[in-house]
Parts: sequence; structure tokens; C-alpha cells
Amino acid sequence: MEIRPHLIAYNICAIRPAMVQFKGRVLIIAGSDSGGGAGIQADIKTVTALGGYAAPAVTAITVQNTLRVTGVHPIPLDIVEAQARAVLDDIGVDAIKTGMLGSVETVELVARLLGGGPAAVVDPVMIAKGGASLLEDRAVSAVRSLMVPRATLLTPNAPEAEALTGIAVTDADGQRRAAEALLFLGAKAVLMKGGHVPGPSVVDLLITPDGETALEAERIETRHTHGTGCTLASACAAGLAQGLPLAEAVARAWAYVQEAIARAPGLGAGHGPLDHAWPLRGRA
Repeated sequence: MEIRPHLIAYNICAIRPAMVQFKGRVLIIAGSDSGGGAGIQADIKTVTALGGYAAPAVTAITVQNTLRVTGVHPIPLDIVEAQARAVLDDIGVDAIKTGMLGSVETVELVARLLGGGPAAVVDPVMIAKGGASLLEDRAVSAVRSLMVPRATLLTPNAPEAEALTGIAVTDADGQRRAAEALLFLGAKAVLMKGGHVPGPSVVDLLITPDGETALEAERIETRHTHGTGCTLASACAAGLAQGLPLAEAVARAWAYVQEAIARAPGLGAGHGPLDHAWPLRGRA
């Protein structure tokens, strides 16, 4: 595959001009995080910070903070669907981002909602940062067969890619092989995240049928990484909703997340949240 390193670095100063004028409607179908660092809370903050409009359909309410998840309460399927259709029928959407779905039944519902719709960024959320399961074991095959083929962009981390493909992801070669397997399953593009892959740097690979783009940065030693996956997927969805080409949407999203991690406010005693609002405050 062709490697295009010119997208490895994205000028973060170019992110703020996108805030000047509102553009891009994103329907978010995901769970709620009472700690505010992940889930729909992170999604809404991210899309707003990047100049878009976020409308959520909540799939579950979680009870959590930076230390642990102590409760997961699914929303009835008819209410999940009603939320989404209320947005689709009135406000309209330019892109859809999915996160925590939880059950086979919710996966089946969301897959129907995605059918024939706008660009879909699918974040196959399976496990919370603290280790709590956010997807039933029996729902993994439903994600594989129903959500992956509907993904304009699929954004798995290493454990998620392993669960979906059966391929070990412990290095860059594993990232590539898993991403190629997911393309074979029907995803239009895969952003194979490398945060779980050992090494002094973090390398995410954007892989499409046309080639590969590596996005690499020195690993930031911090415990404040709660919600990075949600944030990255939502930032990608915002870019696609705003009409950016895929590679540019991903590069902007990636740079936004790197800065949000670097500027994390240090809240909580566990895995703390990012600074989602950094573009609104400048770069002091």
C-alpha cells in the first residue's frame, strides 16, 4: 500500500478557523457518561468545539466517574429509535457517529437506521477505560456482520480489532492485517488505532482500498485519556459532516485529540477526561 506521510502532521492552528462559522450536523447514537469524559458528553463537546452541531440519541445511561463504571442502564429500543428519527425527520444530519450500543438488539436497530444514510463513523465500543464491558459478548458478531459493512469509517482500537477479526494486534503489521480484514468485511475505511500497541510512539493507521496513511506522535505519559476513542470518532464525524475529504477529516481529528490529551485538566483520581474545549480558549 502507498504510504502518504504528508498527513502525519496537521497544523493545529488550522483547527480554530473552522469555529468561525457553524457547519455540519452530526447524529450521535451512543451511551451517556455521567463523568462527562466519554460517551455522548465527549461527542457533543467535540463536535461543538470543531464548529458542528451535535444531536444525540442515547442508547444507555452509565453510572461512572474516572475510577470505575458502577452501573449500565439500557434505554428501551423504541425510545432509542424515536430519538434518532426525531432528529432525522426535522433537523437532518450530514453524518452519523455510533458508539456504545450494548446489545444485539440495539446493534440491529442502529444498523437499520444507518441503511442508505449519510456518512457513518462507527466506533465499535466494547470495553470502558476502567475495564467494564460495554457490549454483550453475543453482540460482537452482530457488530461484525451489521455495523462494519455500514461504516464509512471504522475506528477500532487493538482489542476491538482483535475481537472483530481474530487477528492479534501487537505491532504495526498486526494493525495492517486487522484493518485489511475489516475492509474485506465491508468497511469503506479503517482508522486502526495504536494506543494499545507497545512502543515509545503512538501510530494510528488510516487504511482504505487506495492506500495507507500513518499518523504518529510521541506517546504522552498520562493517565488522563478517558474518552479518547469517542472523541476521535466524533471529531472524524464532524469533519465528514463539514464536507472534508476523509484523509483531511481524520488528520484534523487526530491533531485535535493529541492536543486535547496534552491539555487534559487533570480531573479525578483515575482515568481523567481530555480538554475538549481547547480550541475555544486558544493555545496559551
